[in-house]
Amino acid sequence: MPFKKLLFLLCTVATLFGSAQIPELSPLSKISVLTSGPGDVLYSAFGHSAFRVQDPTLAIDVVYNYGVFDTSGENFYWKFSLGRMDYKLVRQRFGPYLQSYKFENRWVKEQLLNLSHTERNELFKFLENNNLPENKVYSYDYFSNNCATKIWDVLQEVLGEKLVFKEDYIDQRYSFRELIHHNINTNSWGAFGIDVALGSVIDRKATAKEHMYLPIYIYYQLNAAQLKGLPLVSNTTTLFDSDTEKNGPGFFATPLFLFLIIAILILVITYSDFKKRKRSRALDVFILLLTGLSGVVLFFLWFLTDHIWTVQNYNIFWAFPLNVFMAFVMLRRSPPRWTGNYFLLLLALQAAMLLFGIFRIQYFSPVLLPLFLALGVRYFYLWYSSKNFKILSK
Repeated sequence: MPFKKLLFLLCTVATLFGSAQIPELSPLSKISVLTSGPGDVLYSAFGHSAFRVQDPTLAIDVVYNYGVFDTSGENFYWKFSLGRMDYKLVRQRFGPYLQSYKFENRWVKEQLLNLSHTERNELFKFLENNNLPENKVYSYDYFSNNCATKIWDVLQEVLGEKLVFKEDYIDQRYSFRELIHHNINTNSWGAFGIDVALGSVIDRKATAKEHMYLPIYIYYQLNAAQLKGLPLVSNTTTLFDSDTEKNGPGFFATPLFLFLIIAILILVITYSDFKKRKRSRALDVFILLLTGLSGVVLFFLWFLTDHIWTVQNYNIFWAFPLNVFMAFVMLRRSPPRWTGNYFLLLLALQAAMLLFGIFRIQYFSPVLLPLFLALGVRYFYLWYSSKNFKILSK
């Protein structure tokens, strides 16, 4: 009898994972949603969501994970830079999945879904069908199509109108950028990169449903949602609780420290130039290349890619692409007289950026404030000196 039972289980598992035929889950089956806490690296800083399917009768305990990026295609990194990002669904065993989060010291909570036997089988078949090679890859989007949004989308697809979304599951709505800052420190390289690369489109208030691009809001919504008039979640369990608080990098490894150093150097050299009525060509070339090349990247992301969240990015006011050209002009010992008017234009762009920030058209990273101040002083000096005395290189 034990041998027959073992043979039955082996055949069932082989049928499940080795062919297109999907077995029926038993009445003892369970389906839940796993939510994990943030990790230390940027791609894991916002947490994670996945489905878990268990059936002791069929010896199944697997996780359906929509959060794996697909590097198997051609020119992956080039496509990624263009905004054509492919992610895929991966089915994996629950034990190693949980162990990986324990190793990273990231909490994991499980919400058991209050589904009927029929609904569990429908959801299971949907996930298995999604896991077929021709279906598992999907077009990823930061805020509208990721591992977290997939949870609700799949449930809605399977359960239809029986599933009721609760608009009041949160007390306050935030912008996409504010939600990002809730998860990563503003004075971090990750937050700095996001604040510079993503445009003003992420500064609008997200809808209640759009908050669910973050796994923690999927968690909140599942606790509030109803299925056929009953709570969608029947039980919540903490599978692993992180035991230590995560520490960020020291101040000397932050972007604010770097920009403070750069700003101080610009201000000290500019003061020295003013006293001597001279111009440090190396400094001007450095500033113009730094801001110009940054602007070229922002121009590329705004106008030449499929990214929908990098448009209308007014960081281009300080990271001005034409500064690359001006860097070569300012290499000359005596630049043309019109260069003074160019620096007046850069000052006007900085003033426009200040107004955009005041009227909340776009949020600009505060870690750049020392650099903005120093750039303003340097641009003013270059304009003023072009009008009042001839500036020469050292």
